[in-house]
Amino acid sequence: MKAVVCKAWGLPDTLVVEDGPDVVPGPGQVAIDVKAAGVNFPDVLIIQGKYQFKPELPFTPGSELSGVVRAVGEGVTTPAVGDKVIAFTSSGAFAQQIVVAAQAVMPMPPGMDFDTGAAVTLTYGTSHHAVVDRAALQAGETMLVLGAAGGVGLAAIEIGKALGARVIAAASSEEKLAVCREHGADATINYATEDLREAIKAATGGKGPDVIYDPVGGEYAEAAFRSIGWRGRYLVVGFANGEIPKLPFNLALLKGASIVGVFWGEYAKREPAANARAMRQLMGWMAGGKIRPHISARYPLEQTAQALNDMAARKVTGKVVIVPE
Repeated sequence: MKAVVCKAWGLPDTLVVEDGPDVVPGPGQVAIDVKAAGVNFPDVLIIQGKYQFKPELPFTPGSELSGVVRAVGEGVTTPAVGDKVIAFTSSGAFAQQIVVAAQAVMPMPPGMDFDTGAAVTLTYGTSHHAVVDRAALQAGETMLVLGAAGGVGLAAIEIGKALGARVIAAASSEEKLAVCREHGADATINYATEDLREAIKAATGGKGPDVIYDPVGGEYAEAAFRSIGWRGRYLVVGFANGEIPKLPFNLALLKGASIVGVFWGEYAKREPAANARAMRQLMGWMAGGKIRPHISARYPLEQTAQALNDMAARKVTGKVVIVPE
């Protein structure tokens, strides 16, 4: 089987595709033929050694996937060989085959395609944890989403709308904002051409948003936080801009606001039962048509580096997937 391999910390073009033996599951494990693997911004950081954890070299990147069970290890009663499944793992998804722990696998809902299955866990899991669990967004409140056309941004828009909130999407181009509107955004801000603070003021009638969802960081963070409403919650989701902002703490005092960290991977590890409940709610929303992942591109395994370069250059809207076969 073929797999993408990271042999040294570096940019996407340093990755190689190599042949290897078919995988064999051990006790409590499941072997899966990968049909699609989701690409996420952390993948760009992990191969450079810049993420919260560093896999041991060499390794295959990629953390979320969908596929068909090819074999199960000793003690595994579910899933069974031939089942269509979704899985989340620390690494290894950018390959034709993978072995994961059985508890990291969930059945793919009937009617779901493999591309969609590979686009659910990290982006929607992160945004559900952020918006529902950490921010406790309520119906009738207003949420501003920065970097709204990315995978987690679009997921946040859809989740906000599912909860009955008003959602303002901010992104860097009119093309990206059009996608945000297609996924439910009530108002949009182009922060490449508009003054962010003035636009937020206009979009909220001077009140400011109750929740700000920020997966970008960088230059827009302070302007957004200065615009937050009373008792607002500022969600620190990531730093796709590459710059970790330094926010003056007096702003939190003046607005009675909270700065709330969001680390879905650690949450899923520490609170698996809560994460499982969140996934069930997401699947229910998906079945009801309230959320629908936006797959903007598909890449063969040999073009994984290009997919990661496009992600790093912020050329991606919604999700892109690697199709190993």
